[in-house]
Amino acid sequence: MKDSLLRTTVVGSYPLPGWYEHAFSNISSFGEYDRDELINDAVSIVIGDQITAGLDVITDGEMSRRDFNLSFYSLIEGIEKATKNSRSFGPPAHDQRGKYNIIGELNAPNGLGVVEDFERLKTLSPLNRPILKASIPGPYTLSGRIIPGKQFSDRYKITESLIPIVRNELEQLVNSGCKEITVDEPSMSCYAYKEDPLKFVNIFNRTIEPIVGKANISIHLCFGNYKGRAVSPRLYKPMFPSFLDMKADEIHVEMASREFAELEIIEEITKYKNVAVGIVDVKSYFIESVDEISARVNKCLKFSEPERISFSPDCGLSQTARWAAKQKLKNMVDGVRKVKESL
Repeated sequence: MKDSLLRTTVVGSYPLPGWYEHAFSNISSFGEYDRDELINDAVSIVIGDQITAGLDVITDGEMSRRDFNLSFYSLIEGIEKATKNSRSFGPPAHDQRGKYNIIGELNAPNGLGVVEDFERLKTLSPLNRPILKASIPGPYTLSGRIIPGKQFSDRYKITESLIPIVRNELEQLVNSGCKEITVDEPSMSCYAYKEDPLKFVNIFNRTIEPIVGKANISIHLCFGNYKGRAVSPRLYKPMFPSFLDMKADEIHVEMASREFAELEIIEEITKYKNVAVGIVDVKSYFIESVDEISARVNKCLKFSEPERISFSPDCGLSQTARWAAKQKLKNMVDGVRKVKESL
């Protein structure tokens, strides 16, 4: 379901404008229409930045979430915010983010809001627009902020309760006309080195089962990006060949921040499905030049046919300053285009 050669795309998130962050720190003073206008304006800016960069595939920047996954927990019944933080001081780390206790059966009767976000993206995008993508965290990644208890004694049991919630959202996304979906599962790639990777394959395939063949489905596999920090050994070797059995159309891998270590893995991936390669480092403020991007594209093409490969930043851009994100995206598109025109 690829629409062009050497596509340029993004994972999902985009930097939040400063005024948007400030507005949300005072959100209780806003009315319903004020909040809608606020989000619409932010999404319109994201659309404009991405179209100006020349991307083939764009998202809404996940503006309504303000984080790639934390906002979803307010939409899930059966959990409540833990009142005590595990850490309050020191360098910001993953264990300082919000945790939730289980108080009942997990359910999301009104969905996770991704469909509404996609409808907004459709409404605000110009008619002559790039491909529109929706991104949603997978159930294993979502389970990571929920504390096991008597009802769900471990993370896998929590994940099982979240699978139907995510699966329903995916079905509704396809019904709304979404043809490009990224299921964001960084937790799977972060913990594959010490967990059974076949368990992750089973979880993923059951989650996307209703939409297989109905949209271009990608899975994003990275090693964590909160404050630019990874949370595991940054190796793809533990995931393969098991992850090749995932029924995704495309596997997205983080390469730029790892100096293209294990690049040869894309040759194995493209024997079975498409690959999206992260060739822009979102964890660095070094702005890759157009020529550097072109060199990276050509390096990747030694391991993949051009029909099988797309290019993007390593991860979402929410942890990157907007000025850098804009320039990185523009150079990425121009660098890929330079190679494309030479083919």
